[in-house]
Amino acid sequence: MIGENREGQTVPNVIFKTRKDNEFVDVSSEQIFAGKTVVVFSLPGAYTPTCSSTHLPRFNELANAFHDNNVDEIVCISVNDAFVMDAWKQDQEAENISLIPDGNGDFTRGMGMLVDKSDLGFGERSWRYSMLVKDGVIEKMFIEPDVPGDPFEVSDADTMLDYINPAAQKPAAVSILTKPGCPFCAEAKTRIQAEGMSYDEISLGHDATLRSVRAITGQETVPQVFIEGHYIGGSEALNEYFDKHPGKVA
Repeated sequence: MIGENREGQTVPNVIFKTRKDNEFVDVSSEQIFAGKTVVVFSLPGAYTPTCSSTHLPRFNELANAFHDNNVDEIVCISVNDAFVMDAWKQDQEAENISLIPDGNGDFTRGMGMLVDKSDLGFGERSWRYSMLVKDGVIEKMFIEPDVPGDPFEVSDADTMLDYINPAAQKPAAVSILTKPGCPFCAEAKTRIQAEGMSYDEISLGHDATLRSVRAITGQETVPQVFIEGHYIGGSEALNEYFDKHPGKVA
């Protein structure tokens, strides 16, 4: 059974067994939380579908927005060992998140969030939740509803950021179709970066060709840029868009 909401209480005082430079390193709760504003999200397990496709990536994507709103660190805690958490961080390219292994479940148990997932062969794991912690004291918790399965409704990054600042500026979702060696693609990427945006690059190769570009955009050249679901076009169209809409996301 899921424990109670612990807003106003201090986080559990435990020692986490982390890895650094091929050695085990003990990290205490105090080292993570003392004197800092920390956003924590906890999930059932590394490499599991929702955790890998949505929960972790979105916190990583919104990291700069959290930092702009006085959050010092974003921490992911899961009942996994240090080797698994480190490998998952590399796999996810989650450079903006501190992944903390709660291998024995001590922190999760202290939070009242340790649940039995033996029916899935997982043993005891964390229930999915997030919280805002200031100097070790829990200000806000978002706990997923106690229903069968693995609900994912309130512990997401956007809900937490909206709580911290409903007017927080979130990064635009930008994708660019490119081809290796294309100077116009390089120009477009430079312009996107100059506007303070990050982007996902889809480079043509074995899995995608100009035929794919034609199928998606109706054009036969690269680059082709999309911003927040809006088709912008090639490098000239991108420059025109930014020149006409300074400071506008989409």
